[in-house]
Parts: sequence; structure tokens; C-alpha cells
Amino acid sequence: MNRFEYVSPKTVEEAVKHLAPGSGALAKAGGTDLVSRMKDRIAFPKTVVNLLGLALDKIEPGEKSIKVGALVTLAELAAHEKTRKGWAALAQAAGEAATPQIRNVATVGGNLCQRPRCWYYRSPDFSCLKKGGEGCPAIEGDNRYHAVFGEAKCPIVHASNLGPALVAMDGVVHVAGSGGARAIPAPDFFATEDVKRENSLKDDEVVVAIEVPAGWKSAYLEVRERQSFDWPLASVVVAQKGDDARVVLGAVSPAPWRSTVAERAWSGGGAKVAEAAVATAKPMSGNAYKVDLVKALIPRAMEAMK
Repeated sequence: MNRFEYVSPKTVEEAVKHLAPGSGALAKAGGTDLVSRMKDRIAFPKTVVNLLGLALDKIEPGEKSIKVGALVTLAELAAHEKTRKGWAALAQAAGEAATPQIRNVATVGGNLCQRPRCWYYRSPDFSCLKKGGEGCPAIEGDNRYHAVFGEAKCPIVHASNLGPALVAMDGVVHVAGSGGARAIPAPDFFATEDVKRENSLKDDEVVVAIEVPAGWKSAYLEVRERQSFDWPLASVVVAQKGDDARVVLGAVSPAPWRSTVAERAWSGGGAKVAEAAVATAKPMSGNAYKVDLVKALIPRAMEAMK
């Protein structure tokens, strides 16, 4: 691990100043991702900006939406009674992440912004596209946990549990930076043309909250290799508000994958929705099993939706 300065700003404005472009600073909330990347020698911040002193730890449900501060822990979100009733998929996604110990530390903002778990990216022995290299070792290598949807030079899967739920229920990510505050629709937050990034945050911006409209019935389900502690092999969020149905997949593409084709098949029932959802899948050499997982998860999620 490299030597670094450690600062603890008291306001969002102060944090943004420390994160100025070119400063070499990186933000830390719970630290479960950043610290591991520093230990693995793939992150070398000159300054670590500790965000835990900021007042961003409230859950505020209302008649029209729920607003969740970026520093709310996953455990707090999963246990919040009104979230569990009115925004079920959001609470379920938070409750499935990692272990109880990590959920008590990991934050909403950190979960959205964590870097991919691809072992080629995480290993200092490989110079992949995401680290500025010229190729992706996973394409011809061990790709059992990689993407089966989307045309991507870098077929990582997005690591966030909460991301698919935000996309499914028209969530918004509130950020603050030197250019002021922005409210970014969830699909736009996760959309980026830069292979080195997984979101549209600028270097001097921080997530301050997420906001999700009310009125959705929803459910989140995932499959893990190890039930005790693991990232999902595949996850599904289904949501419905009136005649508007949503199907969003996680852990199968570089960003949460909304399947509008599956949504149009909603009235045909779970089996038809599942078949439609995987129609455009393009498995790699070692991960075709993910297609079967998605087909199994969708009908179960539709039955579990509340």
C-alpha cells in the first residue's frame, strides 16, 4: 500500500475541494472496496478523503418518493420498515449484499460506485483495458463470471446490488461537485463510454443521495455461488406500477441491464418473460450457465413481487 494523506471534511463542499481533478485524491465511505484495491496495489491515492463525517445518513420516505442518504449503511436500508414495504426490491437488494459485518459498514453510495470484481482487473499481474492496457484477458481467458449481455470491449459485470433496483424503479442519483448539484437518472448514472469507468461521476463529484419514486410493487432475487458471502452470479429486479412493468438484470452486463423485450412479454407470464429476457444474450466461452440462472430467477421474482 502506498503512502497517502488522510483528510476528514465536515461538509460536502469541503470534500469536493479535496477531490479536485489532478489532486490524486479518492473518496472513502465505508472503505470496503477502496482499501482492498489499495492493498492489491491497483489504487494509489495521494489523499484519501473520508466522507463519514458528512451528514448524509438519513432515510426519508414520503408520499411521492423515498430519499436515502449516500452514507446510510446497507444494513440500515435493508432493515428500514417503510423501505421494506414500499420499495421492497431496494431493501431486498441491500439485504443480500455481502455479509452482516460488511453490510453494517458498507454504504449506499459505496455500493453504487464500487469497482468491478473481475480477477484480471483486481490482479496487479495483468494490464487490462480498465487499467490502461491494450486488451482484455477475459475474452480468451477465464470468463465464467463475466458479461453475457451487451457489446463491450471490457465484459465486466457491474458489482452494485442496488443498481438494478434503481434502474427498475426510475431512481435518481443525486451528486454534488464543483459545478454544483446534479440529479442523474439511474440509467444515465451507470452509462459511460469510458472503458476505465463504471459511472458518469466526475472526479470531483460525490454521491449525496438516491431517490426512488413511490408506487412500485417490486422484488429482487439473486443467485450466489456461496450463500455465506459472495457477489451474485446473476440477479433480477422486477417491478410494476399500473400497466408499467420493468425487468432489470444484474451481474450479467457492464451496467444494470434493462430488458424492454421482456417487459413487453409481461402479460404472457413468467416463462415467456424469461425467454424474452435472454433472447439477446451472448455468452462467452465459460459463462453460458448465467442464461439459465436468469431464466429461473425471473418467474420466481414475479411470484415474489409485492
